[in-house]
This record gives sequence, structure tokens and C-alpha cells, in this order.
Amino acid sequence: MIPWPTDEELDEDQFYNREDTIDLLFNMLNSSQYGSTPSILLTGVRGIGKTVLMKKIQKMFQKEFLVIYINLRNVDAYQEKKLDRISIMKLIYKSIIQSANDMGLNVKTKQIEKYFKTNNFKIDKILSYEHFPIPVITSQTNYPNFADFVMNLPQKIYEENNDKIKGVFMFIDEFQVLKELDTNLNSFLWFLRNNIQSQNNVAYMISGSMSLNDRFINQLNGRKGAFGGRMMTVEIEPFTFETTQNYIKEKMPDLKFTDEALRRFYKCSQGIPSIINTMLKVLPTNKTLDKQYIKQVYIKSLPILANQDIEEWYNLTKGEQIIITTLIEKPLKRVELAEKLGVTTGSLSNQLNKLENLLFIEINDEKKYQTCDSIFKLWLKRHYEKYEVYPYKHSLNITE
Repeated sequence: MIPWPTDEELDEDQFYNREDTIDLLFNMLNSSQYGSTPSILLTGVRGIGKTVLMKKIQKMFQKEFLVIYINLRNVDAYQEKKLDRISIMKLIYKSIIQSANDMGLNVKTKQIEKYFKTNNFKIDKILSYEHFPIPVITSQTNYPNFADFVMNLPQKIYEENNDKIKGVFMFIDEFQVLKELDTNLNSFLWFLRNNIQSQNNVAYMISGSMSLNDRFINQLNGRKGAFGGRMMTVEIEPFTFETTQNYIKEKMPDLKFTDEALRRFYKCSQGIPSIINTMLKVLPTNKTLDKQYIKQVYIKSLPILANQDIEEWYNLTKGEQIIITTLIEKPLKRVELAEKLGVTTGSLSNQLNKLENLLFIEINDEKKYQTCDSIFKLWLKRHYEKYEVYPYKHSLNITE
């Protein structure tokens, strides 16, 4: 009954709590059938359960609405570290067509229309067959036409199928991936906003692993951001201590915690469901769990709990790694960080932006850079305590 953090869809026995959030999102989205469509920004730290929540909401509506779920991490170009706008649009188009087909909606004409409306055609060469000239025609995707076609496609599908569906929902997950667009990001966000705001029967729910300190939130939905505060922000909060306690009683009643151990368990897990579930998976039911034992289990679980960050850590340059380990000591302003590393502030720009995008660091209310994830931070500290050195790459160039 306890899911693994990698499980994106949970059955009813595994899903727990979030009733108020589910009711809120359901009511907001359900209003779409009356021609008033919301745009929702779903935020929360990694592992809080945004994806499973989106999947649950999808199931609640998928019989009467066309629900299109898109995970931006599945963009091939993102996996190859070459994210661009056309690759994002290709994934969105593919997801729309697949979801429409799965629901039994006929979109063949739209696929044909897309071919002729979004490609530039030219005669590449002329062959001869029995003295008759035969032109060889090639095509190349026209990005502006293709992007406009894709973003307007959900509304067009609704208009042609409003006797079969009540509306269309676009669920876009891992939205923080767009930060990889760098210089093209702002214009792309404005492009999305202009298309989304013009659709009367398509609701959008956008989700990403972002803290409210993330500058991307302001760029997306701040007062001067692309959406200018028009998106309704719903933050998924960690479990409270009481919720965590009740969850354990219901799902793992055979576990025996002392009061101190249970509070240590909550402190270690931070109320984040994915961490709670991972730790519960490895706890024994045949002994009383005390505070010290929970601490030992937590330390042993660090490589699992921080697995995603650890994998990404070894893809960083040594200079980027040193920035992170320097910030472990205490938060620093950019000028303080540059002075500590013996470099200019300008030389840090690309590295700091990259580390922010990867959720290794963030800027706090005092305009200082700090590490984001306490679990990964502890993993680094434990490594240093054990080996008296951080797990750096061999390169010695701080500014590489």
C-alpha cells in the first residue's frame, strides 16, 4: 500500500490526503464547460506529489473532457541537452493527437491540415522518367506556423467535437524544464500566454518543481511576468506532523515508534510524501523504533533520497561543484561568493543560472544564494566527514 517515489499513478488505497486541494482543482477545472477556462500554476518542492495529483485529476475528468497530459522531460532534445522551441511543440502536438485518438475523436483531417499548413515546400530536383520531368518536392517545418497550429489545435478539436466532449484540459508537467531555453524563454512564455488567453474552451494546469523563491515563478506569473498574475497559483504543501502520524497508522500500523522517534522521522522526511514513503519501505516491523535508529536509517537512505541530485552532480563541472560546496557553509551574495572563489562576479553568471535551473541553489529573501535541498546538502556533508574531501571532478579550474 506504500508507493515508491517513482510511481506516477496511485490507486485509491495508495492515495492519501489532499482532499481540499483535489476539490479546489476539480471545481476550478469543472467550470470550463461553461466557457470560462482557468489557467492554474501548481507548485511545490520535488517529491511533494504534484504529478500523482495531476494524474488523479486526469482520471476524474477523462470520460467527459479531453485531457492531455504532457511531461516536458520527455522532450528528446531536453534529454540531449539541446532543448529548443520546436522540439517542445513537437511533443505537445504528439500528445494532443495521441490523447484525441485514445478518446476516439477523429483528428485525421487535422493531421493532414498540419502537414500542408506548417511546412514550406520546394522542388529539390527534377528527375526524368521516359522523357517526362518528375519534380522531387521536399518540405521543411515552418516554426511560427507550426507553433500557432499546435497551440490552437485543442480549441479546434473542441469546436469540431463539442457534442462529444465538454472541454479540453492541457496538463503540462515539469514546466521548470523550460528554463533551459535561456535567452528564448521570455519570448516563449509570452507566446504561450497569448495563445492560452485566447482560448475559451481549453483550461491549462501547469506544474513544476519550483519553490516560491524561484525567479522563474516571477518571470512566469509575477506582476511583470508573461502571465502578469493571471494564473491562479496552488502550492502543494508538505504533510503536517499530524497528517504524517495518521498516514503511518493507516498504511503501516505494525510499525512501533517511540514518541521521539516519530518526531525525528517527521523532521527527517520534512513531510514530503516521497521521502516518507521511501523511509517507511525500509523500516522493520519487528522492533521498537527509537530516535537513534531513525537517524541511522535516514543516513543510510541518503543515496536513495538524493539519487536525482547525485546523478546530476556528476554531470557538473568542478567549478559548478565548488560553488555548491561553498554555499553549504552559509548563504552568500554574488559578490561575496566571487570574492571567496577568487573570480569576478560576471564570470559566475552562467554557472549560477545553470545551478538555479537544476534546483541546486536558489536566492533567498536576503538576495543571497543558498543550497536548495537539505537532503543533498547532508549527503555532501557526510561524504566530506567520511573522506575529508567532497566528491569533486578531477579538474582544478574553478571557472571552466
